[in-house]
Amino acid sequence: MYGVVGMAANWPIIGQIAILLGFLMNFISDALYFLFGSRNIGVMIIIFTVIIFTAMLPLTIKQQKNAKLTQVMNPEIQKIQKKYAGKKDQATMAKQQEEMQVVYAKYGTSPAGGCLPALMQMPIFFALWPVIQNIPRYVAGVRDMYTPIVERMMEYYPDWEAILTNFVDGRSELNILGGMEMGADTVTSFLFRFQDVTWQELFQEMPRIENTVEYYMPAINRMNLFMGINMGETPLAMFQYYWASFAIGGILLAVFIPFAAGITQFASVKLQPTPQQQPEGQVGSSIGGSMKAMTYMMPLFSVFMGFTLPAGMGLYWAISALVRVVQQLLINAKLKKIPLEELIEQSRAKAAKKREKKGEKGSKLQELAKISTRHIEEKKKEELKKQGEAKKSGKNSTTAEKEDKVVKEEKVERKISNAKPGSLAARANLVSRYNSGQSLSDQGGENDE
Repeated sequence: MYGVVGMAANWPIIGQIAILLGFLMNFISDALYFLFGSRNIGVMIIIFTVIIFTAMLPLTIKQQKNAKLTQVMNPEIQKIQKKYAGKKDQATMAKQQEEMQVVYAKYGTSPAGGCLPALMQMPIFFALWPVIQNIPRYVAGVRDMYTPIVERMMEYYPDWEAILTNFVDGRSELNILGGMEMGADTVTSFLFRFQDVTWQELFQEMPRIENTVEYYMPAINRMNLFMGINMGETPLAMFQYYWASFAIGGILLAVFIPFAAGITQFASVKLQPTPQQQPEGQVGSSIGGSMKAMTYMMPLFSVFMGFTLPAGMGLYWAISALVRVVQQLLINAKLKKIPLEELIEQSRAKAAKKREKKGEKGSKLQELAKISTRHIEEKKKEELKKQGEAKKSGKNSTTAEKEDKVVKEEKVERKISNAKPGSLAARANLVSRYNSGQSLSDQGGENDE
């Protein structure tokens, strides 16, 4: 998980979005320093999170409207699915699709209508993680706080990279950046996570930097500490440290952000619109069960992430859930004031505008799809009708075939009987009569004639 989070900044598109979000975080840092003469990473994360989720509010509103329409529409869709359950032939599948499209058109939505806003938000969410968990990479003001310390390291210890690499190796709370190598450009990302005890251990390897670190440490602590919690440290490491001395205050600080993330996440999920519960065994009952499981799994996952990732990530997780709760309450209050019929009409109007923008091509394709579906259905009905008529007229058909056969034989008979005596045709007639059982006297009578 840590590797994925750390490497997200190097992914195509995600990396470019992360750079843009980094510019925003850097702007917030400079604004705080300009207004108050100092920076605080906790305050920066809160402002940053509020701005991002406020910017995504239109997508959230659209997603919630679609969710409400889907909640009303689902029984009709499930009824159609149940009607055609187990039928896989082309005509039936086309008919099912056509009936479902009628329901979607009735509510002015589409199968992907509820998923699209969420999918559009995903790249932003992935890009947020590397920015929050590796703030020194994106915020110049934070890097500058560690610059004097890094300069002393390079001055006094030419092999500083090797010393720090060995020091960081095996410390999971420091090396969670997806395989980031130690270097002049990345060293602040590691130092950002150092605690008092970590610095004391480093002084044993680099004693000559101790005075410089102690001089700049008060300013660094003012920047990193939020409510007494270091934003670069993992709450799990804090908990283990304070648990060893059984410091109750420290333990409470260590668990505060993870549990806050879990509680706010639970409230956010509970406020989300959920599909109507279906009876056991019906289509949609499994979806309702999955949503119910997510109600409890997501908060537990948030608590886990809050403990194992830096506290700044946990703070972002908690604040983002809190912002979603506030937004959800406001959106729900607004949607309650809008009658369902009006909401459906608005959705249908927007769908109509989209179809107009697509032009006649889309409408023609839809018409062709309907014609094709009707043609398949008519062809099937025609075949069934022919099969039914064939069964009813089976006997008549057999009698007619026999009569046609007799008529043909009579024509051949007349043709042969008119043959001259002694000719090849006359001899063939003789053989035919013999085979049919006619007496020789009859033959002779005919020949005498």
